[in-house]
Amino acid sequence: MGINDENEMAGDLQIGPTDQGMVRIFVSGDGFELPFDFDPEEAEEIAEELLAAAEAAREIAAGGKPKGAKPRGKR
Repeated sequence: MGINDENEMAGDLQIGPTDQGMVRIFVSGDGFELPFDFDPEEAEEIAEELLAAAEAAREIAAGGKPKGAKPRGKR
């Protein structure tokens, strides 16, 4: 499955700090739970990539071409 593939899966996303000083992105759904822990610097990089992807999506929705937003690799 790729970033442009549609599917019928549903899930929940939670983001917050852990008691160990990490940032956790927690994805859960029917029969799965995926915790991803990042140090604060990595979390800031991910936040920047999310903002860039949001801007690119706005440009696409407006009929333009995105300016260099690339999907993040697997972690």
